[in-house]
Amino acid sequence: MVFLFLVLEIISFTMIVKNQNYHKSIFLTSSNKVVSEIYVINNSIFEFFRLKGANENLSEENTALKNEIIELKGRLSTILPRQKDSLKFNIPPEMEYKFISAKVINNSTNKIQNYITLNKGFSDGIKVDMGVVCDEGVVGIIKTVSENFSVVIPILNERLKVNCKFIKSNYSGPLQWSGLDYRYANLEDIARHVEFSLGDSLVTSGFTNAFPEGIPVGTIEDFKIKPSDSYYNINVKLAVNFRTLSYVKVINYLNYREQKYLEKVAEQ
Repeated sequence: MVFLFLVLEIISFTMIVKNQNYHKSIFLTSSNKVVSEIYVINNSIFEFFRLKGANENLSEENTALKNEIIELKGRLSTILPRQKDSLKFNIPPEMEYKFISAKVINNSTNKIQNYITLNKGFSDGIKVDMGVVCDEGVVGIIKTVSENFSVVIPILNERLKVNCKFIKSNYSGPLQWSGLDYRYANLEDIARHVEFSLGDSLVTSGFTNAFPEGIPVGTIEDFKIKPSDSYYNINVKLAVNFRTLSYVKVINYLNYREQKYLEKVAEQ
C-alpha cells in the first residue's frame, strides 16, 4: 500500500507540474537552483584538488629558486677576492648548502615529544641531522630516515635545542620548548646585563650546525627576572605555526660532516 501511495503521489505531482504553468515554473526554478548548487559543490571539490597540486608545484618551484639564489651567491663569492691584497678565491663553507622540498604527511603538536613525518627520504637526498625550515622559519631537524620517508624532531619537542640570537645585539642562547603551548618556546641563558625589548626578533645564530645563520625563529613575547636571578626567563612566540604546516624545505649543508668530524676530534 505504501508503494502504491508513493507511485500515485509521483504521478499526481508530475501531472500538476506538466499542466500548470505556475507550478511548472516554480519546479524548474527550484530544480535549476539545486543543479547549480551541485555544480558549485562539484567545482569546489575539483578546485580543492587542483589547488593541492598547485601548492605542491609552487613549493617545488620556490625551492628551486632558493637553490638558484644560493648558487648565484656562491658564484659571486668566487669573483670577489677574500682580501684586497689576495688573489685567492673561495666560496665560504657556510654558504655551501641546498634545499630539498618536502610535504608534511603527519604532524603532532599536543605531546611533550612531537614529531613530523615527511614524504621524502634517502632516495631524495634526505639524511639524518639535516635542518628543516619553511617560509616562516625554523621547523626542526631530521631524526630518522627511510628510503621514501623521514621523521623530523621539531622545535615542539623538549629534546631539541636550537641556538638563536637577537638581531639587534647579536647575543645568543639556546631555545627549548616548554611542552605547554605549540605557539611558544623558552629562550635560555640570557644574562641580566643583556638589553632587549618585547617584540625583538630572533634568528638562528649559525651555532647549530643544521641551520645557516639568519633564519627566523620568533619574537620576544614576554620576559621576567627576579632580583636574585642571573638569567632571564624569556617566552618566545615562534615564527612557525605548526598547526598549519604543510610544506617544508630540508637543508642539505654540504660541509656538515666535515665540520662535525673536526669538532669531535677537537673534543678528544
